[in-house]
Amino acid sequence: MAGSSFGTLLRVTTAGESHGPGNVVIIDGIPAGLTLDLELLRAELRRRRPGQSRLVTQRREDDEPEVLAGLLGSVTTGAPIAILVRNRDARSSDYDELAELWRPGHADATYDLKFGMRDHRGGGRASARETVARVAAGAVAKQLLATFGCRLVGWVRQVGEVVAEVPDPAAVTLEQVETLPDGSPNLVRCPDPAAAAAMAALIERVRREQDSIGGIAEIIATGVPPGLGEPVFDKLKADLGKALLSIPAVMGVETGVGFGCAVLRGSQCNDAWVSAGPPRTATNRHGGTLGGISSGMPLLLRVAVKPASSIAREQATVRRDGTRATVRVKGRHDPCLLPRFVPVGEAMVALVLADHWLRARAAAPLPPAAGHRAPGSRS
Repeated sequence: MAGSSFGTLLRVTTAGESHGPGNVVIIDGIPAGLTLDLELLRAELRRRRPGQSRLVTQRREDDEPEVLAGLLGSVTTGAPIAILVRNRDARSSDYDELAELWRPGHADATYDLKFGMRDHRGGGRASARETVARVAAGAVAKQLLATFGCRLVGWVRQVGEVVAEVPDPAAVTLEQVETLPDGSPNLVRCPDPAAAAAMAALIERVRREQDSIGGIAEIIATGVPPGLGEPVFDKLKADLGKALLSIPAVMGVETGVGFGCAVLRGSQCNDAWVSAGPPRTATNRHGGTLGGISSGMPLLLRVAVKPASSIAREQATVRRDGTRATVRVKGRHDPCLLPRFVPVGEAMVALVLADHWLRARAAAPLPPAAGHRAPGSRS
């Protein structure tokens, strides 16, 4: 199966299925000499872990990472890093009735039509269980980004009709996303406490109704150096769009003002430059990229995530042979994907930024040779 690798100088390959022995990721391109904090790796996996609250799937996985290669002690050697996360709580019997059915909203039909077969146990390779490998890789990329002061924070902006009020998204902290003002866990990962409570209540109601609901996540990267991204096809925002759209259930990606630009005039949409060193604009409607290259302003992304396709309500469908049927999806599923989506979205953004940082470093211009003038210089 092609299409399981991502990146250019930082190359990530994942393997594994929802109900197989585990998921593994190979990360190739991390420079030698980076000290990895394995506790930070574990913390990222806990943020994505199933069973972490009443609002998500109750599948119980400890998601303990096993680093198989690429480290000497805790320091990267420059060799590929391999990380394994085992599956320990799969209940494949929940899916026995689905072997011949095409579940609405899932990849069952398209996998059958493309490959002539599929792993029906939890969706196999199409399951969001695969994203555990992405989060492991993203945790490594985040530690590389931290070496030059780049920081990523994702959070839930909207669930259904409930929208958070956050005056300055670039000022949101991880603590606000993970913890409510009273010190209790922020189950929804929304930094607006009132909206978080309303979102949690809505998700609970939808779960009782045997349904699911979608929403929007926002991801902010600060400390992104200017100059990341390539002209034309490898624009930074193009690679970010591909990365985020590769995540299961993602239906749309916006940068900066996004689709809001449709009702603006140029005089309203443009951001006035106020400084060249460091580069800074008065506003950030461009969302941190111009011409597909990072501007030095915070990178601002919004991601639309659809309602989870697995619901217990009866739905009309067909079998593989074309006969009509109905289906109720058994098993343990998220009534809303947004709380667990946040670390996955962050991971994919981190991988893109780390890859483009390595590419920019490799393509840095050489200093002028002795006796030769730099282009544009005066004698």
